[in-house]
Amino acid sequence: MTVILCVAIYIFHDLLFLRFAPDVDANAIRQLSIAGIYFSGAWLVARIIGSTLKRTSPDRRKSPKLLRELISAALFLAATIATVAMLLGQSAGGALASSGLIIAILGFAIRNVLADVLSGIALGLEAPFRIGDWVEIDGTIRGRVIEIGWRTTRLLTRNDTYMILPNSQISRQRMTNYSAPKKHYRASAEIVLSHGISIETGKILLAEAAKSTPIIMQSREPDVRTLSYDTEGVRYTIRYWVPSFVDDIDCRDAVLTAVDAAIRRHGLTPPLTRIELSRSANSGKETQESPAQERITSANAS
Repeated sequence: MTVILCVAIYIFHDLLFLRFAPDVDANAIRQLSIAGIYFSGAWLVARIIGSTLKRTSPDRRKSPKLLRELISAALFLAATIATVAMLLGQSAGGALASSGLIIAILGFAIRNVLADVLSGIALGLEAPFRIGDWVEIDGTIRGRVIEIGWRTTRLLTRNDTYMILPNSQISRQRMTNYSAPKKHYRASAEIVLSHGISIETGKILLAEAAKSTPIIMQSREPDVRTLSYDTEGVRYTIRYWVPSFVDDIDCRDAVLTAVDAAIRRHGLTPPLTRIELSRSANSGKETQESPAQERITSANAS
């Protein structure tokens, strides 16, 4: 409605003001109507784009609020530049060129803040995470995204602590999003069993223990893979599906508890690192040596 009113004033300002207010400066009214068209048009386009971005289907993730704010800011900035250029009687390019030195000085003074803001704009456009996503940054920081600002991003950890990170720091580090593309994902836990258990039996035992855990996703069965055949035992990995990152710790605890119960129920013992004691022929003191070292010591003593 405001846009239509401003356009009507711009088109009919000569007729209206010459008839009803002949003493009013028609040129000033024309400039005000043009400025009104710029700003009301920017507001209208921003509202239309914002409403379009908010309309999401159930299987589509919400667009970030920062993206809508960025579009609105860009439109109003363009309207401001066009209005200033009109009032100064020059083109928008000339207005920008005349303010280039001031912009350079301000940019150098607030370069750190500017880096955070530009990184925030990049994060808003690329949208590597959204509000409500669980993310891990640089392998050490984990939390749920609760706010994405122009300069900082705020996370809420599982310990209910509030963590504020500069956007420039986030953009430079490795990040894992546990909520995209789906909330569920596959996790794993490593187990070492002794050589007295065959690999086939060990895999069946661990798989059945993982399947008996109700907290993990039942629609996708867990599986067991052999990782290595080491001196201390056979190393396995149990791969299972977690419904969401919130359940990650509970799922791991439940799987390990079920594995421990299965091992004890079958009367199996966990692998033990054997330490062999031998008496040195020279010092007469007991030392801890490997079997190979023990054989060498016995040969020297003979």
